[in-house]
Amino acid sequence: MPPDAAPLLLPVPRRCERQPGTCVVPNPLTVAGDPGPVQDALHRPLKTGVDGFLRLAVAPGAGEGYHLAVRLDHIDLRADGQPGLRHALATLEQLLGQYGNELPCLAIDDAPAFAVRGVMLDISRDRVPTMASLEALIPTLAGWKINHLQLYMEHTFAYAGHEEVWRQASPLTADEVQRLDALCQRHGIALVANQNCLGHLERWFRHARYTPLAEISPGQSWDFGGIATKTGPFSLCPGDPRSLPLIEDLLGQLLPNFHSPQVNIGCDEAFDIGQGRSADAVASRGRAAVYLEMVSRICAVAQHHGKQPLFWADIALEHPEALAALPADLVGLAWGYEGDTPFARWVRQLRAAGRSAWVCPGTSCWRSITGRTTERRANLLAAARDGLAAGAEGYLITIWGDLGHRQQWPVTLAALAEGCHRAWSGAAPYDPRAASLHAFGDPSLSVATWLDALGDVDLELRQAGPTPLRNATALFTDLSKGLDEPWLGESGDWRKVINRIQALLMPACLSFMPHVDRLIGEELMLAANEAYLAAARAGWRRAMHRDLAFAVRLRQRQDAIVHRYRQTWLARCRPGGLEDSIARYSAIELP
Repeated sequence: MPPDAAPLLLPVPRRCERQPGTCVVPNPLTVAGDPGPVQDALHRPLKTGVDGFLRLAVAPGAGEGYHLAVRLDHIDLRADGQPGLRHALATLEQLLGQYGNELPCLAIDDAPAFAVRGVMLDISRDRVPTMASLEALIPTLAGWKINHLQLYMEHTFAYAGHEEVWRQASPLTADEVQRLDALCQRHGIALVANQNCLGHLERWFRHARYTPLAEISPGQSWDFGGIATKTGPFSLCPGDPRSLPLIEDLLGQLLPNFHSPQVNIGCDEAFDIGQGRSADAVASRGRAAVYLEMVSRICAVAQHHGKQPLFWADIALEHPEALAALPADLVGLAWGYEGDTPFARWVRQLRAAGRSAWVCPGTSCWRSITGRTTERRANLLAAARDGLAAGAEGYLITIWGDLGHRQQWPVTLAALAEGCHRAWSGAAPYDPRAASLHAFGDPSLSVATWLDALGDVDLELRQAGPTPLRNATALFTDLSKGLDEPWLGESGDWRKVINRIQALLMPACLSFMPHVDRLIGEELMLAANEAYLAAARAGWRRAMHRDLAFAVRLRQRQDAIVHRYRQTWLARCRPGGLEDSIARYSAIELP
């Protein structure tokens, strides 16, 4: 791009002031100072010299702020510490990526909004990324100034002695975790262990050896927080004397592979406690006391290994008066995925109880096919704005994979880029063109805007009625309904959705395709075609197309989607979990 184009940086710095003139960066680049960090960040030929073109001044310590001045004849870089140097070089690399060797003269002063800027990737809802995918993600996150990474686990670590649980899941091994940990350290990221230690253990309870440890018996129905009725085991029974030894075994195997002094012990959505084997204890002592006692016991296991525990605070926040009973060093993770999530209130509750608090918004990509652009944007902004106002110390971007992890990677990546912007830049304006350039390498600056439009093709249906859809799109929700089940919206509403998807598939809207990676392009088209399948099927079952020929075309389209879905999955993820995810498509009722 020409030097007069506006800088597009991800995340946007606190202050970026354009100044007159253009700086021509030489190749090789002469560095006055230690060239090691520069080589890792800029990926260009370097040489050292006393009068270097790139002049470094790095203060001792771990400060993250920096000042970057691009002048007519050299570049000054002052950093508050080694982390600040990494961040400054990441910004310089983005400038070189946008402008080439002719940079506009400018001055940048920058520092993070949140001390902890994290990403949590779900690797337990079928998709376990390949090592190549994870190793490519880590420097990308570092370039977007992330300093904390979690891989959410339920059953996807190769625990010795528990082979039947993970055998079909293509789990991470201890050696692989150690390799990822070392790579994260090199890039200034803390790789933090994450093992759900109470609820969401259905994969364990499928096996006869573990079923007796569950709160809920097989076949027993229970209320999932007023949201749904579930059947069968979900959480460990807090009163079973065998529950804690299982957690001691799992954390004892997992935690030694991580240098970070923290661990996320999960403990979210344990709504079943008190509805099964703990009913008498809950009736006698109260649900909060039973739940919080179990959390405290799990914390003690983590602390025995020298780790500070983090936990999802949803259940505890229902009982703020009991928060003080939890360990003093426990970090509360306040999560929610809509624009109206009360982050400020939750953070204040945790801080009033003397606990550290992080806000945990989401990418809003799961249960969607397309993502949920409007809800995601509001959620990420609310977490940054309200979390900072209430004193949150961390911002953890969550990427879940509910119901088969069926969203394609570009849908996640665009949302992740926006989340990284919020973690560093707080409430500063966000420009999706920066994600097009720095997440997708798209000089047309349009792919992220296209994804934003795709993520809102069914927005009117999501927001219709007295109770808008939450945590899901209409496309995804309708696709799971039977052909004659009650539906949301009428045929005219779905015709509008179909028209929007078709418009996005017109050549004029796909000008970015020659610029993006081939696999990214295939995944984008797969997401759009699956969205069209869902919308066309929705229209068919509302009597828009009740002819046999159209039904045949729907089936043919589904077959093609499943074929491409399998191929793109294996390009990024391990085979474990694929058949479980594919089975979700087999369950779709087609005419």
